[in-house]
Amino acid sequence: MLRLPPYTYHRPRTLREAVELLAEHGREAMPIAGGTDLVPNMKHRLFTPTHLVALKGIPELGGIDLRAHDEGGWELTIGAGESLASVAGNVEVRRHLPALAKAAAHIAGPQHRNRGTIGGNLCLDTRCTYYNQSEFWREALGYCLKKDGSVCHVTRVGAKCVAAHSADTPPVLMTADARVELEGPEGRRTLPIRELFVADGIWNSQRAHNEIINRIIVRIPGPDEDLGPVRTGYAKLRQRDSIDFPLLTVAVSARFDPEGHVRRLAGVVTGLGSRPRELTRWEELATGEPLSDEVLEALGERAGQQCTPLENHIIDPEWRKAMVPVITRRALADLTAHAHAP
Repeated sequence: MLRLPPYTYHRPRTLREAVELLAEHGREAMPIAGGTDLVPNMKHRLFTPTHLVALKGIPELGGIDLRAHDEGGWELTIGAGESLASVAGNVEVRRHLPALAKAAAHIAGPQHRNRGTIGGNLCLDTRCTYYNQSEFWREALGYCLKKDGSVCHVTRVGAKCVAAHSADTPPVLMTADARVELEGPEGRRTLPIRELFVADGIWNSQRAHNEIINRIIVRIPGPDEDLGPVRTGYAKLRQRDSIDFPLLTVAVSARFDPEGHVRRLAGVVTGLGSRPRELTRWEELATGEPLSDEVLEALGERAGQQCTPLENHIIDPEWRKAMVPVITRRALADLTAHAHAP
């Protein structure tokens, strides 16, 4: 049986109190919301904090709110403490960001979605087949660069950890130009989610250890004479169609003109490297064109050319690379299915 290491559990009632506790105890403290990722990692001795700061009882971290924006359209605000099940089932999220609702609904199983939070999904630790193992297993291997060792067993060198970013909601939020609000000892700051992640598998976030994600803010432009509303799509590859972490996730967003031609298109893929990757040079293939079968095929092939999976999953990387165009086309087809919805 895997047991938790000893720790002191703190239950702050305000966000400021939680931040002060993290600052007081430094690297010995970690925030915990649903605990669906942190608790298993603690049992494997991947993290051994001596202080846990609970976020579940803080009202400031809750709520999903939609309000009109001064410049037209809407602004959707999601408290970081909202459960994944709540996000997946929210009427306004399903209406304005259906890909986000779909991504939240496809994370793990229903028990995990009821406990896990969207803020926790943004903070999900990177994963690797050589890292997410028991301490006994890792010790027998000689540990790894991410935890207690000096060599990455994926790249065979010790220069850089390439554990995979495996969260489903960040790619969708990136394509929607969302922002994240962080609360720390120095106050509050806002950061585009595009800038939140860095290429470092050991700690792949711009979030400091003593900062807490407060809320997620998404600006949703309204339709105008030249552009329709933002449409979103999402597709996921995993070993089983429930529970498992993604082997690959693709999120896309687009805006069309009244004739159904692409005016703007964005795509993000994750599950491969230590941060989500924005797919590039799509505009030259799609701008001014309808998303026909030929365009979908070309976009999928270009995505496949840009992505090189590593051996950070138990599944063969060559097969995962071959699936990149397939999953990209599925995400684009998901977007197309809603492209002319009211």
